[in-house]
Amino acid sequence: MSDDDVKQLRRCHIGFVFQAFNLLHVLTAKENVALPLIIDGVDEFQANQKAQEVLERVGIANRADHYPSELAGGEQQRVALARALCADPIVLLADEPTGNLDSPNSEQIIALLRRLVDEHGQTVVMVTHDPGHAAMADRLITLRDGKIEDEQTLRTLHEVSLTQR
Repeated sequence: MSDDDVKQLRRCHIGFVFQAFNLLHVLTAKENVALPLIIDGVDEFQANQKAQEVLERVGIANRADHYPSELAGGEQQRVALARALCADPIVLLADEPTGNLDSPNSEQIIALLRRLVDEHGQTVVMVTHDPGHAAMADRLITLRDGKIEDEQTLRTLHEVSLTQR
């Protein structure tokens, strides 16, 4: 692929959630979420409308006009998650998405990621050192020194569909 094709793939099909929130502190929550869409050429009104919808999906729409410095850690992580989801990526890559959060906020983010999979069919690939969070996965791959040490299927599609009835 050309460099432009790789950039397009990354922007349009892969969402990234970082351990550090990587929010722009001069932008509101909604502006942080809308920015990637605007950069990609989406009309500003439509980008802001989509940003508000995604902020609602992650449960923080009421804080859309607040700056990152006015948000708690869990709220900032939700904004970062909304930014990653705004372009409706095929895959969401999350690097220790709860690493900077206290236990209650951490559990909320993990539950939200689980809901994205269960309710929206989102594919989430998450790096975590927390065994409790790893247990929420459908598939668990354990790495040691960069090599696969173990691989387990924790939930199958059949089990998931039965629990949703």
